[in-house]
Amino acid sequence: MTPDERAAGGVEPRSGEAVRHGTGVNSDRAFPTNAYPDSLDPFVLFERFYIDPDRGFPMHPHKGFEIVSYMIEGGMDHADSLGVEHTAREGEAMRITTGSGIRHSEFPADGTACNGLQLWVNLPREEKEADRDYVDASADELPTADLDGATVTTVVGEGSPIELHTPMEYLDIRVADAWTWSVPDGWSGFLYGVEGSGAVSGADAGGDANATREFGAGDVLPNADARDVTVESDGGQFQFVAVSGRPHGEPIRQQGPFVL
Repeated sequence: MTPDERAAGGVEPRSGEAVRHGTGVNSDRAFPTNAYPDSLDPFVLFERFYIDPDRGFPMHPHKGFEIVSYMIEGGMDHADSLGVEHTAREGEAMRITTGSGIRHSEFPADGTACNGLQLWVNLPREEKEADRDYVDASADELPTADLDGATVTTVVGEGSPIELHTPMEYLDIRVADAWTWSVPDGWSGFLYGVEGSGAVSGADAGGDANATREFGAGDVLPNADARDVTVESDGGQFQFVAVSGRPHGEPIRQQGPFVL
């Protein structure tokens, strides 16, 4: 975020950036990108991944952060150095605490392409060597409720079995009319469009809190100042995720698969 944008109290939605991983997996990355080169404390990276049947991520290392994977379509086979083997399917989530170091692999299940969302959350410096850990949740275990005209599934937050070292909330929203996102004071976060399109208001870089901006699938709206944001559908169902957390106030130093 530039100083001018921070002074204005928000930023406008930005398009994600296409990324092709060395294993041939394609992603739409929300941040960090050329348009938004920074992480968003406490969040290191967020992207939507698309894995073809003949692609995937062979066993590789991570350390120093936590990973939340949330499946949108298809299934993904996970295996790791803790001995865990699990397949996450549509509407299901996994959390890995990489801590002092873990290895894992990710491949599409059943010979069919899959796609989902992956979030990297920094571990505070005093917890970089945390015990390695893994937990998953089925779609039935993630609380879903109709709230304020939207269907809200809690991936991380109250009622979810997915917990992290960082206080945070991760919501999957489906709205046909309008819904207002309220971020706790002192927290930062972002919205990311999954399917459909609509508009946002309340986080305008021009200083007008009532201004409305287009917002659709593949767009990201960083919200570093805990501003309330209203999301409206364009008439159909609009699916997006709303992620927020308490910043650590520490530099985020990412080196490939490690967050130091």
